[in-house]
Amino acid sequence: MTEQRYSIQFQATKEELLREALSSFGISKKGLTAIKHRGGQLLVNNEEKTVRHILSVGDFVTIYFPLEQPSEHIQPSSKSLDIVYEDAEIIVLNKPEGLATIPSYLHQEDSVASRLVHYFQKKNIASTVHIVNRLDRDTSGLMCVAKHSYIHYILSERQKKHEIHREYEAIVEGHVEQNQAEIIVPITRKEASMVERTVSEHGQYAHTAYTVLKRFTKEGQPMTHVRLKLYTGRTHQIRVHMASIGHPLVGDELYGGSTVFLSRQALHCVYVSLAHPITNEPIIFESALPDELAQLKGE
Repeated sequence: MTEQRYSIQFQATKEELLREALSSFGISKKGLTAIKHRGGQLLVNNEEKTVRHILSVGDFVTIYFPLEQPSEHIQPSSKSLDIVYEDAEIIVLNKPEGLATIPSYLHQEDSVASRLVHYFQKKNIASTVHIVNRLDRDTSGLMCVAKHSYIHYILSERQKKHEIHREYEAIVEGHVEQNQAEIIVPITRKEASMVERTVSEHGQYAHTAYTVLKRFTKEGQPMTHVRLKLYTGRTHQIRVHMASIGHPLVGDELYGGSTVFLSRQALHCVYVSLAHPITNEPIIFESALPDELAQLKGE
């Protein structure tokens, strides 16, 4: 079976250099170099051309991208993926808690990336893994994956411009007083730790907004169910920000949460919205809280 080489097509709307037209489609100099030297092709009306070719109105352009090879450091895992959406450009999946996004020293044999490598091999998709929004190992919920480096580049640029929207739901300790608020506090790596983060005036800008959904008590312990929106994507951002205002996530032992009721942080990505990287059509994905979090708040 022939490997599926990714391609896009468009029709020229004005007279211009092919290079300029490609730039308007988000193809970088690095991308052009890869097309030229790694087996890609630029076709105009089914004839191969260079980037110096002058397009005429109505010319039909096809771009074949090079085949991608998965990283040698990622071993395929045949365990299943909960895929909620897939097309030629992206996959959106529901990540379970306890599964790392990419292999690490402690979790080499199984990860989202390992499962994707196996899935791509099974489907004969010539691609490596391009994670758009990464989740901590013990955070569950929606993740977006680009199936090609070109698509990953487009979505990464949009993410920098805050054009990909992510919302989470969490259960935190204590009764949060304000019904809604924003936390804008810089975050940095904690000194002498490779994992833990902390708030610091010397850290990177970080912005989280939250809305209280429900205040309740579990076996005498006050808790609050909150919805959170990320405006930046710092490591452990929600966990650090909520702990900084005195409301660590239930189960988040690293940041002061109790593990009496839950052995992992009570955090789930419930919502992702973005414009499709090729069609620009708005697409929205939602994911309900997993059973252990719904049961924690009495549902």
